[in-house]
Amino acid sequence: MSSTAGGGSTQTGSATGPAERLGFKPGMVIQELGWDNDTDDELRVAIEDAIDADMVDADYGNVVDAVILWWRSEDGDLVDGLVDSLTDLVGGGAIWLLTPKIGRPNAVDAATVAEAAPIAGLSQTTTAAVSKDWAATRLVAPKTPA
Repeated sequence: MSSTAGGGSTQTGSATGPAERLGFKPGMVIQELGWDNDTDDELRVAIEDAIDADMVDADYGNVVDAVILWWRSEDGDLVDGLVDSLTDLVGGGAIWLLTPKIGRPNAVDAATVAEAAPIAGLSQTTTAAVSKDWAATRLVAPKTPA
């Protein structure tokens, strides 16, 4: 049996936690953008535990393996946010776009993400359940010949 959208059951202690579902492993450098007081602290701690380090911010100045981009409908133009998050991303790296789930304040419509991603030069690949209040969408740049 699985819980429904209104149910309060969550799995704890399972083999795959939210950070593992995002593909994070020890030694990876993860850049966090868009942090605010509404972000999910449990998810942030799980990510830092999975990579065995602190996440870096926009001032890091070196390449990163992945970007966590917290984004709300009030944050402005999503295309601009996605393009900015590509700045330090290593080739083949992913942007995990975290948006408030539908029905939550500042939720971002899936159509907005689907429209913004290709304009920013990204492809939407998958989504992951990572938090009670936040939805995660994986975006990657298409492979280009070296």
